[in-house]
Amino acid sequence: MARNMTSLMTAKEAARYLRVSMFTLSKIESVGGLVPYRTPGGHRRYSLRMLNEYLNNSRSSFRSGR
Repeated sequence: MARNMTSLMTAKEAARYLRVSMFTLSKIESVGGLVPYRTPGGHRRYSLRMLNEYLNNSRSSFRSGR
């Protein structure tokens, strides 16, 4: 199912997009790498923009040796 740019992904979809496990996604959140939106029921949601910013920031940190 294709998603438009304004829709939000579930935690499972976000982990798949980042090519990490659900455990690693939780670790990224615990250190402040990502701050997901929360639904009224407490479920985590991620925007494509948020995930791409995380990827870009992690790549630039890797390149600079941080």
